[in-house]
Amino acid sequence: MNKFGSQLLDEAVDQFATLPGVGRRTALRLALHMLGRDGVDVERFSNAFLNLKSGIRYCPECNMISDDGVCPICSDARRDHSVICVVESLRDVFSIENTGQYNGLYHILGGIISPMEGIGPSDLPIQELVARISAGGVKEVVLALSTGIEGETTSFFIYKQIASLPVEVTSIARGVGFGDDLEYTDELTLGRSMQMRQPFKP
Repeated sequence: MNKFGSQLLDEAVDQFATLPGVGRRTALRLALHMLGRDGVDVERFSNAFLNLKSGIRYCPECNMISDDGVCPICSDARRDHSVICVVESLRDVFSIENTGQYNGLYHILGGIISPMEGIGPSDLPIQELVARISAGGVKEVVLALSTGIEGETTSFFIYKQIASLPVEVTSIARGVGFGDDLEYTDELTLGRSMQMRQPFKP
């Protein structure tokens, strides 16, 4: 039986409801909004995501999204290429960039060590980070992972992998509370945490 009198509407609501933070009520509102828009607008909306999925690339240096090849951050000569900030996700990059308090490069892991989810060190691009540092020119690595147990475990593992290399290892200041995710931290707190980073203490 159709929940909203139309199988097509049901399917649209079901798809919107798969998005993070979107409940059934909001999904219905979004579906009805799209139904009321001009067909050209709906097609443009749909194509934007189809093109995103099929055309997006990942930077071979840092794993940031890119339209083609090396991302704009890694290719920007104005940024400090001697500093690499290690983060869990793309969302963390956007959060840090919004603070305007960091001008180095990034290394996106795409996750953190989590035995419960079957994610081990070999599932993350940690050796690629080691290779970037070993290539020379990097003076500081900032560990900016979430401050929960899994984030701390990942930071410690990375530290052990690069401790013997000629690079300073720092972490963001504890303005970010234990267990907090960077993407949910306000820009002022996160910006100060980046500015006041300190030597990493395993």
